[in-house]
Amino acid sequence: MLNHQTMEKLAQMKLSGILDGFKEQIDNPAFSDLAFEDRLGLLVDREYLLRDNRRLTRRFQEAHLKVKASVEDVDFQAPRGLDKRLFLELASCGWIGRKHNLIITGPTGGGKTYLACALAQKACREGIRCLYYHFPELLQDIGISRAEGSERIFARKLATRDLLVVDDWLREPISAEIARSLADLMDERFRNKSTLFATQFPVAEWHGRFQDPTLADAVLDRIVHDSHRIELSGDSMRKRTSDLTKSAT
Repeated sequence: MLNHQTMEKLAQMKLSGILDGFKEQIDNPAFSDLAFEDRLGLLVDREYLLRDNRRLTRRFQEAHLKVKASVEDVDFQAPRGLDKRLFLELASCGWIGRKHNLIITGPTGGGKTYLACALAQKACREGIRCLYYHFPELLQDIGISRAEGSERIFARKLATRDLLVVDDWLREPISAEIARSLADLMDERFRNKSTLFATQFPVAEWHGRFQDPTLADAVLDRIVHDSHRIELSGDSMRKRTSDLTKSAT
């Protein structure tokens, strides 16, 4: 009867890890040989692991990463100029802790999105809150926030994420109105949070993507000076991994 009451209380307190472990210890006589402290430690470990896994799952769900990617599966053999030492150093996530940015540039199909998502996935595993945005979708949400008069609220909301991934950065030419919103967003994140930019445009061409050069300076000044860089080259990774391409060689 006492065990039943204990299990009911554990369920009410939503301590499901301890509850499952407690049931296991009751059903398995082998646990009776363990000291009380050891049995208690096993229950606490089970609850801790369960909660840690839930937090990790929640971080993955919140990140909205475009592709399933991991640093362990990155192809370092493809001839695309990817420095393995640099990438693995970035995968340690120290740059995020230092509030630095990362810029990944390269041709279409070079694997920029995969690398960005792999680094974000690793950051999630390290307890870092991330958010992925495809640049056109970011512009759309900025436009909605401007129409609703909630631009500052939107910028501050994004500023809560330790790592913001902006994929296809500057794919669309930037009007003066959008540049002002981007300046606000980058100002909120400048040396407070980290942003990862993946783009086919070399940094030297970024300024020309803005209609207003003064606003371009305001946006880019908050990005490029504290940024690590990965510059890719070579053929499309899609070409290398296509079954049709392989059969033709």
